[in-house]
Amino acid sequence: MTAYANIAVFRRLCQSLASAQSPNIRIAPVNVLPFEQQVAVISALTEGCSIRATERLTGIHRDTIMRLAARVGFGAIKFHDRTVHSLQVPRLELDEAWSFVGKKQRRCTPADGIEVGDQYVFLGMSASSKAIVSFQVGKRNEENTKAFAWDLRERIINAPEISTDGLGSYEAAIEEAFGANCRYGQIVKQYHGEPAIDAARRYSPGYVVAVSRRSVIGAPRQISTSYIERQNLSLRMASRRFTRLTNGFSKRVDYHLAAVGLYVAHFNFCRVHETLRTTPAMAQRLTDHVWTIGELLTACLDNAPVKPRKVHRRFKLIQGGRQD
Repeated sequence: MTAYANIAVFRRLCQSLASAQSPNIRIAPVNVLPFEQQVAVISALTEGCSIRATERLTGIHRDTIMRLAARVGFGAIKFHDRTVHSLQVPRLELDEAWSFVGKKQRRCTPADGIEVGDQYVFLGMSASSKAIVSFQVGKRNEENTKAFAWDLRERIINAPEISTDGLGSYEAAIEEAFGANCRYGQIVKQYHGEPAIDAARRYSPGYVVAVSRRSVIGAPRQISTSYIERQNLSLRMASRRFTRLTNGFSKRVDYHLAAVGLYVAHFNFCRVHETLRTTPAMAQRLTDHVWTIGELLTACLDNAPVKPRKVHRRFKLIQGGRQD
């Protein structure tokens, strides 16, 4: 008897036992990972393991790992929206981390659409608590920059001091979202040999030959992006999809977004910052203890979208062909 036949027999046995209506018999759901194995999978992914490495470590099929990671990641995004809000943030640092989905931008064609190629991860971090307040994934354009700035505005209740790099779309986006309720400055770094090559081809930082700072709104006391630039390294070390010169990059943009959501939730609530000696969420007073992976997994699954049910439609047979 083949393996497929054994599975079919097992399913029929479960159905027959379930139909017996015995109060003492309980059938466990089929194809559901035990909670301990789910914790092992998420632990491996948040420590920078790839999908296939996680498969080798846990013995769980890579398709199951990807489905679990996507579900937990989308739940983490919703959990972030419900938890990280009404914040007092004295100073914000904003930056974008380059990544790509499917293929690099220079190999894209007009038929590929906007979901393939360069996908920048906009990150906004509190300089004091090191908590990631907001994130946005998409093209490095004015539309995504404005969406990112408005999301920051909705999560912060005070008038923060903001520092960004010299990206041109930041100025209009922050002025539109925050108005005069902030102090905003830009830091512009000039590298040796500019104009520099594309970010997709630069794997080591260039030599900084000049740094200029300018106030855009108000008079910020400090204009610096050092913390958020260090955050970009943490992102690439903790998520395999962002490691350069590997084949672990994302093939679909929705899985890419889910990976970012999982990283942000894990960084805020589970990862103890070496300088703070606590998690960013504790420093921001979002929680009172260091979360375990199990707690994070439970919170994300509670907020995960419901899997759509398959609808089996009935089809009518239409008689066709030539009739005499």
